[in-house]
Amino acid sequence: MPLVSSRELLLAAQQGQYAVGAFNAENLEMAQAIVEGADALHAPVLLQTTAGTLRYASPALFAGFVSRLARDVKVPVALHLDHGDSLALAERCVREGYTSVMIDGSLLPFSGNITLTRQVVAMACDVPVEAELGKVGGKEDDHDAKPQYTDPAEAAEFVEKTGISSFAVAIGTAHGIYKGEPKLDIALLEQIRKTVSIPLVLHGTSGVPYDQVRACIERGICKVNYATELRITFSNAVKAYLAAKPDQFDPKKYLGAGRDAVRARVMELIRLCGSDGKA
Repeated sequence: MPLVSSRELLLAAQQGQYAVGAFNAENLEMAQAIVEGADALHAPVLLQTTAGTLRYASPALFAGFVSRLARDVKVPVALHLDHGDSLALAERCVREGYTSVMIDGSLLPFSGNITLTRQVVAMACDVPVEAELGKVGGKEDDHDAKPQYTDPAEAAEFVEKTGISSFAVAIGTAHGIYKGEPKLDIALLEQIRKTVSIPLVLHGTSGVPYDQVRACIERGICKVNYATELRITFSNAVKAYLAAKPDQFDPKKYLGAGRDAVRARVMELIRLCGSDGKA
């Protein structure tokens, strides 16, 4: 089917008390794996690209092949800009056919974050916009950030003044690889849920224990992001294939091994989110 808006997917997840898996793709093979995995489990899915990925391959290129992949399956697929770093990039993605965008103004002062986010919401018109308040720590593309937890009172004001469709919370997750087991502030998430009615998003979920992910979904998280975990899965599979077959020179063979590994991992994470069978 054609690409769909993330708005309806997340509202359905909120109503059904599950989460939609949101998976970052870096290339064609990862995009194939994500869409095929969702289709196999009859699950809605968001396929995401970061600003850094779009410096590697353009929004037009990703929108072209992801929309083609989506048309070949019967499950709803949304194409989402993850951690958009400017109004210009968000506008470019919307123009090229992205059906969901995130603007990340979390490094700006509170008022600056509101101003930038409102500009993106106005530009996007009917395309849903996600934004973040507080800072999810760790490394995202070329940026390192120290964590700063979301303030529930500020969250309510931020959502009201910006008109966003979904809200990314900072409750102790981090981008990249965790050095120890993360401990999420579940009580803080409960407070945020009481002040914010729109769907909530969990970033930096790679490496978070399953029980904590489930606890977050039970308390209102409707979209769960995975990026680093899929990059590692893809790279390890390619490395293992080439180690076993060092004379192999056909990219389709070793990149296909990466695709197969990511597909299996995506299916496991879709089941964790509880979105299997929800398409």
